[in-house]
Amino acid sequence: MKTEFDLHSFLPFLMHHASEKVSFGFRDIYRDQYRMTRSEWRVLATLGQYGALTATEIVTHTGLHKTKVSRAVFSIEQRRWLKRRQDEQDRRIQRLELTSQGQSAFASLCKAGIAYDQKVRDFLGEDDFSRLSALLTKLNDL
Repeated sequence: MKTEFDLHSFLPFLMHHASEKVSFGFRDIYRDQYRMTRSEWRVLATLGQYGALTATEIVTHTGLHKTKVSRAVFSIEQRRWLKRRQDEQDRRIQRLELTSQGQSAFASLCKAGIAYDQKVRDFLGEDDFSRLSALLTKLNDL
């Protein structure tokens, strides 16, 4: 067993760098084609995937800090990709949902995401991709 610490084989270090490398490849798509930040993309994707949510629910789904969600919501709303409506049971709560333009942007970005995901699958091979996905899912339960 190795007794010396080696930063470059330390799992959190390896995962961070791999995550950044993979994320930056997709970032180039949403940043360059849509001028979106990572937080904006995550909020848009969350609303596209789950439908109308509160900002608090978006925080839960994305793991983003509430201030980042708030800024992203404001920015997406300025593009007219998002609308707010009061919750029918509790008028103090605002539900956020994508407009038709927001849904179109989400659908377009999903196509780009699927293509990018396939690029990573092709690079790793289907077996390694599936194994990596399963391991990452398992680590998320840690």
